[in-house]
Amino acid sequence: MSSRIGNKITLQIFGESHQAAIGAVLDGLPAGEAIDEEALSALMARRAAKSDGTTTARKESDSVQILSGVRNGFTTGAPLALTIANADVRSADYQPTLPRPSHADYPAFMRYGKHWDYRGGGQFSGRLTAAMTAAGGICLQILQRKGVTVAAQVLSIGAVSGKAFDALCPTERELNAVNDAAFPASDTVVAEQMLLQIKNAAAEGDSVGGVIETCAIGLPAGLGEPLFGGVESRLSAALYGIPAVKAVSFGDGFALSSMKGSEANDAYEMKEAAVVTTTNHNGGILGGLTTGMPLRMYLAMKPTPSIAKEQQTVDMETGKNTALCIKGRHDPCVAVRAVPAVRAMTAFVLLDLMSERGLL
Repeated sequence: MSSRIGNKITLQIFGESHQAAIGAVLDGLPAGEAIDEEALSALMARRAAKSDGTTTARKESDSVQILSGVRNGFTTGAPLALTIANADVRSADYQPTLPRPSHADYPAFMRYGKHWDYRGGGQFSGRLTAAMTAAGGICLQILQRKGVTVAAQVLSIGAVSGKAFDALCPTERELNAVNDAAFPASDTVVAEQMLLQIKNAAAEGDSVGGVIETCAIGLPAGLGEPLFGGVESRLSAALYGIPAVKAVSFGDGFALSSMKGSEANDAYEMKEAAVVTTTNHNGGILGGLTTGMPLRMYLAMKPTPSIAKEQQTVDMETGKNTALCIKGRHDPCVAVRAVPAVRAMTAFVLLDLMSERGLL
């Protein structure tokens, strides 16, 4: 199993849902970068479970302990290691011989045998996104000082859709307003409707999926490499590490396939002594390289597979079909709490790309 990603700046995620802790190691960060631990705590709080019935009842403080790589509030150039304790665990809720539908339980058993830690999904758990958020949160702070803003919002929950970011010229103020909002959506009215969708699904013992939109501005043109080192490839590889992500698209995505070239092409023009495009159907990426236009990306999050409704499975010990009622504490919608992790992992990839170009 590989839990390491990155080229010049690397990220290693470690831990399991019900072990003592989870954590991350960031290697390759430049020395002398200020680390704002209060801002990092605020980002972690955005991922934390709420008490409004829309998230899991598992309560973790998600306090980040930095073990190395930082001295007097600045990076030292050494690997930055951090841990987050797992305190509120209930391992008895999980049954090793009954794989939960649409979880990694069955393929993990086939891959690792009886020794894999099935409790809470082990290394496949969404719990590990806390470590991703913490590590990527540090990358976010460095990017902000380089003039790059990364924002993410819930664009849709179930059948309820909100307003997308401006595709051509979103402002830093607008993006940060969503980053700071109590619910990560640009429309407060739609946000209430989304919350209602989640609560209704939870009341029915069910779950619901959603779409997360991500936007990054301030990126220079020319980041990335052709073919397999393209920006889309690098971002997709990182973001598919977030559990429940089932699709990633850029710009107008699948809609481009139904357009004519005259509709899909982004024409160039000079504006304030800079080359820009008059539209942004391609999401700020061409040939795997950034164009300098806003980067636009969308992630489809599947419904949480742990639901209260009875489901069918197979008893791996007896080889017989059986019914399963999943216990434990689970989010009726993972998309909302995934937003900070998506932001953070996007920031990690972009920081790695900028480091490769010598821009840090």
